[in-house]
Amino acid sequence: MDDAMTLNTSMDDLTHVSLDEFREGMAVLAGAVNIVTTDGPGGRAGLTASAVCSVTAEPPTLLVCVNRGSSAAPAFLTNDAVAVNTVGPAHRDLAMLFGGKTPMDERFAQADWVPGSAGAPMLTGAVVSFDCKVTSRAAVGSHEVLFCEIVGIARTPDTPALAYFARKFHELGV
Repeated sequence: MDDAMTLNTSMDDLTHVSLDEFREGMAVLAGAVNIVTTDGPGGRAGLTASAVCSVTAEPPTLLVCVNRGSSAAPAFLTNDAVAVNTVGPAHRDLAMLFGGKTPMDERFAQADWVPGSAGAPMLTGAVVSFDCKVTSRAAVGSHEVLFCEIVGIARTPDTPALAYFARKFHELGV
């Protein structure tokens, strides 16, 4: 008999891990360091995120998770233009700034930006910047998941990237 058929546990009987277990597990899930930006009717805003991933190549789409309690959330919940700027060691301090409580205007004043075709600020010198339009949103727990169709890409060749792992930045060489 197939082992899968002999399981007596129903999915309804399963409970999720504790918040501490979740946080400890996520701390060792390595992720690219991204400064995610938006602009539009909700204003210009940005945040640092590792909760970004590819969804599909047809059409080219990625997703970004935004905490609805963050200072940047109102703009991301209103605007349809998003840029995902993957950063390297040259932008480590900027990533820290966008990950903190610094006012939005001060965050953006620390670097050079160009508007993408969708309208969100793209970071000059980023490893790669994905110029996106939001095509759908989903509320999941404390976060809003933005599904973003990629309408343009800008790269800086031969640029090392940063990864976030074990609560620290790590440089990834080319």
